[in-house]
Amino acid sequence: MPFVGLVMVIIALVIVAVVAFYLIRVVGILHSVNDALGKITFGVRAIAHRTAPLAEFLAPAKDDLVAIADALEGAAKSVSSKQPAA
Repeated sequence: MPFVGLVMVIIALVIVAVVAFYLIRVVGILHSVNDALGKITFGVRAIAHRTAPLAEFLAPAKDDLVAIADALEGAAKSVSSKQPAA
């Protein structure tokens, strides 16, 4: 095998080894990101589970607030319609 062919094979092997090394690092990083996202998902689900009982208490308050908002909008419209045009 000529010298140039041997050098090309060595360079190709080095390139393959470097690419394999970086791909293994990427796999490790993605694995740690997957673990972190799993923990975040677990935490969000726990928060949703813990706050689920609040819905039954907040529904009447929401209805009252909607009624108040509608009344205030009507009052604002009636006040603005009674003011003379400039």
